Amino acid sequence: MNLKATRFIALFMLTGVILGSSTSSAYAKPVQKNRQYYEERGEIVWEVPTQDKLIALTFDDGPDPVQTPQILALLKQYHAKGTFFVLGKWAEKFPDIVRQEQLEGHEIANHTFAHTYAVRSTTADKYLKDMQAAEASIVNAGAERPLLFRPPGGYYNDMVIQTAKQKGYTIVLWSWHQDTRDWALPGVSAITNKVLNNARNGDIVLFHDKVESKSHTIDALRTILPKLQEQGYQFVTVSELLAVKAREAAKGGVSSSLPRKQP
Repeated sequence: MNLKATRFIALFMLTGVILGSSTSSAYAKPVQKNRQYYEERGEIVWEVPTQDKLIALTFDDGPDPVQTPQILALLKQYHAKGTFFVLGKWAEKFPDIVRQEQLEGHEIANHTFAHTYAVRSTTADKYLKDMQAAEASIVNAGAERPLLFRPPGGYYNDMVIQTAKQKGYTIVLWSWHQDTRDWALPGVSAITNKVLNNARNGDIVLFHDKVESKSHTIDALRTILPKLQEQGYQFVTVSELLAVKAREAAKGGVSSSLPRKQP
């Protein structure tokens, strides 16, 4: 075989490799940034499945001068702990309620300053400033610096995730089967049935402690709290739920329960 033929064959084979590589790249499946993607990377928490009968009750958009104290009284009655994703503008206006939440053992978390949605036009700089303003209001109210963040409306994208990481926050959403939609005033029975009929270990339940008009949440909690307690559930903060799961993982699946409190 002469040199010319050898070069031709080599060029043909190289072209085939390049074309094959290009074809393979062209048909490679793009990364699907779905719930599984973010959960596996530990970037967003929807729920925390655990061996123990633990549930995290979460409350968004407060504090409210009327609704939040009523919720706090019910939680205290049933020795329940909750996580409050507060808005900075209300923490600034009602710091005494934020301090009460802190003193009674509840967790205070960041929900932005002014309920800022992460829409396409929202810049990272604007979102970061809003997040920082909320944090400052929470700390100035007398609470510990929050470690958890919930984007309003549950709207998130890579910008939100990176901004939260920059501030050292863990993003927490909620169990899809435990969205009570209490903000829409669906009725006390609808909220009650949603929670009781779907309760699972490690659920993160979405409520609101500031609802326009007369909230149905408080009356629903009057039924939900004792019913779930009768079923053996403990009401813990989101961070406590995450800590229990971490201990389970460290012990190879052997659960380490929180001490059970008696009503």
